[in-house]
This record gives sequence, C-alpha cells and structure tokens, in this order.
Amino acid sequence: MPDLLLELFSEEIPARMQRKAAEDLRKLVTDALVERGLVYEGAKAFATPRRLALHIAGLPVRGSAIREERKGPRVGAPDAAVQGFLKAAGLSSLDQATIVSDPKRGDSYIAVIEKPGQETVAAIAEIVPAVIRSFPWPKSMRWGQASAAGASLRWVRPLHSILCTFGAETEEPEVVPFEVDGIVSGNTTHGHRFHAPGAITVRRFDDYVASLEQAKVVLDADRRKAIILADAKTLAFAQGLELVEDEGLLEEVAGLVEWPVVLMGSFEERFLEIPGEAIRATIRANQKCFVLRDPATGHLANRFLLTSNLMASDGGAAIVAGNERVVRARLSDAAYFFATDKGNLPDLDTLQSSADRLHLDLTKPLDQRMAKLDKLGVVFHAKLGTQGERVQRIAALARELAPIVGADPELAERAAKLAKADLPTEMVGEFPELQGLMGRKYAELQGEHPSVCAAIEEHYKPLGPSDRVPTDPVSVAVALADKLDTLVGFWAIDEKPTGSKDPYALRRAALGVIRLVVENGVRLDLRHAVSDHRGREIEREAEAHRDDLIEKYMNSYEAALASISDLEAVSEEGSENIHLFDLMEREEKFVASSPKMTPELARRIADATVSRFTHVEWQTVGLLTFDLLSFFHDRLKVMLRDQGARHDLVDAVLGEGAEGSDDLLLITRRVAALGRFLETEDGKSLLAGYKRAANILRAEEKKDGEGAFAGAADLGLIAQAGLIEEKGLAVALAQATPKAESAVAAEDYEGAMAALADLRPAVDAFFDKVTVNDPDPALRANRLRLLAQLREATRAVADFGRIAG
Repeated sequence: MPDLLLELFSEEIPARMQRKAAEDLRKLVTDALVERGLVYEGAKAFATPRRLALHIAGLPVRGSAIREERKGPRVGAPDAAVQGFLKAAGLSSLDQATIVSDPKRGDSYIAVIEKPGQETVAAIAEIVPAVIRSFPWPKSMRWGQASAAGASLRWVRPLHSILCTFGAETEEPEVVPFEVDGIVSGNTTHGHRFHAPGAITVRRFDDYVASLEQAKVVLDADRRKAIILADAKTLAFAQGLELVEDEGLLEEVAGLVEWPVVLMGSFEERFLEIPGEAIRATIRANQKCFVLRDPATGHLANRFLLTSNLMASDGGAAIVAGNERVVRARLSDAAYFFATDKGNLPDLDTLQSSADRLHLDLTKPLDQRMAKLDKLGVVFHAKLGTQGERVQRIAALARELAPIVGADPELAERAAKLAKADLPTEMVGEFPELQGLMGRKYAELQGEHPSVCAAIEEHYKPLGPSDRVPTDPVSVAVALADKLDTLVGFWAIDEKPTGSKDPYALRRAALGVIRLVVENGVRLDLRHAVSDHRGREIEREAEAHRDDLIEKYMNSYEAALASISDLEAVSEEGSENIHLFDLMEREEKFVASSPKMTPELARRIADATVSRFTHVEWQTVGLLTFDLLSFFHDRLKVMLRDQGARHDLVDAVLGEGAEGSDDLLLITRRVAALGRFLETEDGKSLLAGYKRAANILRAEEKKDGEGAFAGAADLGLIAQAGLIEEKGLAVALAQATPKAESAVAAEDYEGAMAALADLRPAVDAFFDKVTVNDPDPALRANRLRLLAQLREATRAVADFGRIAG
C-alpha cells in the first residue's frame, strides 16, 4: 500500500521543542486522516535541528465511503425546525428523509448521508496546509516581507521548504500538490548545512533516510543519542576515564546536531579544587558538555566531552580549543565564586542584629550568609514574610519534631537555621540548581556536624515520587519542618491548589511529608503538629503586631479611636468582654480640643486589639487543620493507588472521625492489613455479610427511625426464643468484638482482622437460617440489634460500608 512522506525544512528548531513537535505533527496529521476514513498501518515522526519529518505507511489510495445517520425533528414539528434539519443534512425535501418510530419519542425524521471516499492525495493536500498554519508551537515567529501582515504564516523559525510525496513502493510516488504562504510542496530536501547544503531529490522514505545519511544527517534523534553515548564512552575509556552520564543533557545535545562528532577537551587541574557538582553545572549549563571521572576514585577528571555538528578538516582541534577557552573562563568565574563564598563578608557589623535573632555565629562564613539573607529581607511570599522569618519558623518546628523522629533537637535546629543560608551565595546565584548542595559543601568546610551538613542538602527531598527520601533523623526533621511550614502557611492565607493549578508545588510538599513519615516509620500526630505550628505563628504575629500598634497609636490619636470603636462593637456583640470606653474615661483622654495619648494607654489599647486578633485567628486553626488533613488524605490515596492499593480501602480506614486519622503511618499499615484480609475467603465472605446486614438495617431504619436498633441485643430473648444460628452469632460477636478492639488499640491490625475472620461462620449461618424480619416485633427488633452490633464490630477495624464490592 502507498506511503506518505512529509518533511518541513526550516532554520534551527530549539532542541527542547523538537521531541514534542514531532509527536504533535504525527498526531495532527494521523487524526485528520482517520477522521476522513483514511486508516493506516503505522506512523513515525522524526526531528532534527532543521526539520520535522513524518512517515505514514499503509495508506489506501482512496478512503472508505462514509455513511452517517443524522437525527431530525419529530413528524409534525414546526416548519422552522424542519427547514433547519433539511439545510443541515443537505436535503431538498422531506421525501429524501426516512421516518423511524420510537416508543418514547414517537415518529421522527432521520437523514442518511452517504459520502463517497475521498482520494488520499486530495485529503493530504487539504490536511497538511491546515496543520502547518495551526501548528501548536509554544513560541513562533513571522519573517520576510509578508511578516507585516497579521495573517502571514507563523513557524518556530523561518520555514524554507515542504517535501510531500505519496505512492506505493512499486510505483513512482507523486508529489502532493499544495502551497502554504508561497511555499510550494515538492520532492526535494537539503542535507547538512556545511557538508551537503545542496538540494536532494527524494522519492520515498527509505530513499529519503539513505540520502540524508549520505548528506551527513542522522534523521532519528534516538540514533543520534546512541551515537553520542557510544562515542563518548569510547573516548573516555581510551583515556582510562568514565563518562558521567546525563540523560537530560544527552537529549538536548542530540537536538543540537544533525551529524554528531564527539571530541575531548581539558582544563587545568587547579580547577578541580572547585566542588565537582559546580564544575559539572558550569560545563553543562554553558557549554553543553559532558564531564568525566576517574573510576578508581570517583572524582572528576580535568577532561570534558563536547559534541560537534561537523567533521572538521583539522580533526576538531580548533573546535576543542575554542571550547577549552570558554570552559576555562567559566571555571575561573566558578573558582572566584567559591573563594568568595568561603570568605568573610565585608559588612559584618550590620548583620549583628540578624545574627542575634537567629543565634548565628558571625565568625563562620555560612552563618554570615544566613544573617545577610535575613538582613536583606528577601521576601518568601508577600503574605508569609521573609526568608529569615521562614527560617525561624522552620527551626522552631524542626526542634519540636526532632524527638519524634529520633534526632538531636540542637542539631535539627542548627541545620534548619543554615538550610537556606546558601541562597545568597555567589555560587547558588549563578547556578540555582545547586542550592542545598553548596550549602552542604560550605557547612562541611566550616566544620559543622555531619548530620547538619547532610540535612542542609537533603531537606528539599523528596522532590518527586521517584526521588530518594532522606533517612538521617536530622535530615528527616528539617525536611518535615520545611514542608509542613510551607503547607500550613499557604493554607493560612488560603492559597491552596485548585484543579490543575498548583503554583507553589503544595501537592509535591504533601507527598514529601507522607513519604518521609511512611518510609522512615515515623509516628507523627499530624493534627497536633499542624495546629501547634499555626498556633505558635499566631502568637508570634500577635507580639510583632503589638509593638507596631503601640507606635501607631502614639503617632495617631485617630487610629487609636478607630481601634476602640471596633473593639466596642465586638463587645456589644457579646463575643468578648472588652470595655475600652470605660478605660478611656478613667484616663480622661477624651479632650476634643487637645487630644493626648500616653504610652500606658497606647499599650492597653494595643493589648486589647492583639487579644482580639489572637482570639479570631485561633478560631480558624481547627478548620485549617481539618482541611489540611483532608488534603494529606487525598494525597495518600493517590500514592497508595499508584502503589497498587485500592483508594476505597483508604476511605474505609479513615472512616468518619476514625481514630488515628492523623497518623499517616498507621493508616498505611491498616490499609495494607485490610487489603490482605479482603483477598482471603474469610474477608470476602465477611464483607458480603456486612453489606447484607447494612442493607437490611438501612431499609428497616427508614421505617423505625435512625438509631432505632442501637444498643446490645437482648441475650435473654435470644436464649429463650432465638434459633441456634442466632445464638451462635451473638456468642461470636461477644468474643470477636473485644478481641478486635484490643488488637486495634495495640496496633496489631493483622490480629484485628483475624478476630473479624472468626465471625465468618456465624454470619454465614445466621443469614442461611434466620429470618430477620420475624412476625414477632420483639424478635425482629432484637435480630436487627444483632446486625447493628455486627456493623459496629467491623467499624473497630474499618468502615466496611465504604468498601466497594
């Protein structure tokens, strides 16, 4: 069957856009073909820096005929509806429509529209120009004389030519004729910009790939990546070195060259005094080069690999020399940054107040940087204060969390105070991706405890579902504090994730907290951690507010009067016992002609205002905590579902007001135990019995009222008039319920499930032999109470009503 070959040849396409652009081209063209009834056997798209290409195999010469049934109005409908139907269906009269009968709708018209299959060449000639004109580039441009016109073609870079051929392997393919903004389709392309810039005539895909290879163009990006990786490893091995692999850089470099040639350069050994991560970041970011290491030591070598886009006549010597010159300059800058960061700051006297507030040691360079960060007042968020204030919050929380995770509180607090200290350093300013890592290096240089150094780097982790979770207790404490402070802060200012929008990565922060807790086996009472942290911040804000208010009232008598008026209004509402008018009268300060304010009066008004602020803010803590816990539960469901667990089991374990809903580790353990139990025959049977009991109770409670069957069943009545199976269930419940409750209290969830499993035979026998809705009202009510006891017994472990099945 015939194949389609399409190439869009342009100036250099940014490497970051190539992979997606190729996929977009494939999807847009194939979707349009299928819509026209043109199915195919296979399609693959390609991208190089100067071209997008698409090969579609197994297309028919003509599409299949399309038969469509279009529903019309009912028989006897108004004329306007009939005329609209005829026009939309392309019919001249109702005689061309078919009448169909429907029991509900009655008789109505249907138009059967049959369209002959379109020739594939004609379809392609319509589809490709439309795709080109509406192509979803993230950024595009206009060019040439026509660019002044708003309707001119937009492309990522100037588009030069379009190759489009269609035909079978055994026949001479034809050019699909069309034109886009003055560019006429043809059967020619161009090779490498320098090695083979001339036009190349192409017939079909195999011919196209071979011709490009001869013209020094490797069409397939994955093949270019494989060539670069293989050549890089070979060159490194020849020098007794090892390539530091970098998939992201490899992908980018493959998008920068059409004919990859790997070359080796070097730099002076003195630059190896710079941290290896900084060397790698410098060479990677600025020169798109790979670094090498000594396999014996694991340390970086003073060599690097670059990828050229041509085979130079001098073997690449000039290219290597040019790159070495730039790398040398970049590393000189990095060496200067590193040396500067290790030294003392020139303005230490101005940092003393910040150092005192944060308990920093200004004889140490990293402490100086933290004091500088605080002194500069760098804003974390307009509503959440500065980075310095944030560090104070994180340090206080890390100290609180330290005993819970098994960390030294002093080390946790120290690590938290230095965790953001590398943000104002020269090195992080140049390479933001090194934050945390450079902080660790500088902490090691000034002799900090190893756990403190590790925590400075690791407190950002985990950055995603596949990122490593810190295990050092100090790192865990600081990482938890950092993420919890972020979440509590943004919840307090009501800037939560909505739909697909999460500008502050709060979902990632919540998942980080969950993984830190679960994977390290941390028993954390999230409810108290969140509410206590928010409470401390409310008290801190209140104290800071108090001083500001005193100063404000001393400077403005009118401001004091306004606050008094507000507080009196609150008093009249009865929510607080504040009577400041009495205070003002006693002080005799209502002198209209010459109002005065004393420091004592200003303080007393400020105290009352702050008291009101604190009272109001504390009212919100409970709601904030509940809402944030619900968010954690949602994230936990997502994580467990990704790990193969059923999200309904999480709902069942959480239940309504379930014990331990703020302990994420316990939740995961209970979910795992419940999942294993429900996979057993006992579990499946008990769940079925529970569902049956719950359905019966739901129906009967509608008649008798909610809670009509609460309380224990009458054992005397069971002994006197009950069936043996009824007695068996009562005995089983009496034995299993305390066992399950005790096991849950001891956090033995396997034991709790085993206790519930003992109920299975009695439940099965009860439903087989006992009629619940007995004619005797006393027996009926007693049996329903027995089923209510069964429902309550299972709730000791989970809310079985939330389990699907």
